[in-house]
Amino acid sequence: MTVTELANAMNTTPDTVRYYTKIEFITASKNPTNGYKNYGKTAQNRLKFILSARQLNFSVAEIKNILLESDKGHFACPLVREIIENHLAETEKQFQAAFELREKLRSAIDDWQSKPDKAPTGQMICHLIEAGKY
Repeated sequence: MTVTELANAMNTTPDTVRYYTKIEFITASKNPTNGYKNYGKTAQNRLKFILSARQLNFSVAEIKNILLESDKGHFACPLVREIIENHLAETEKQFQAAFELREKLRSAIDDWQSKPDKAPTGQMICHLIEAGKY
């Protein structure tokens, strides 16, 4: 199948197919008649894996490591589990930080509703923020 046919089959763009070909995550053979790249079932399966991994926010470097393990005939699942556990831990930290920020913003809004506006001075831009309470 051609670049466009593979892209359509995987619901992605031809540029995406070309990118993963360029970085050698998938391979194609060249049609001797017209020079077009032809992708087989292996490329389609690998691209499906790559796109699914990207949906889980795996980086290109992480996917490369997984593919290398698989290409060596090693089990890739332990590496995948380790990566996803690290992603979850990082996501939990980011979620907690976002939750804490949300609470600070809510508190600031509640507090600032009753405070008057003040004109800036040479030393102050906005007293609401510069009070340093948050």
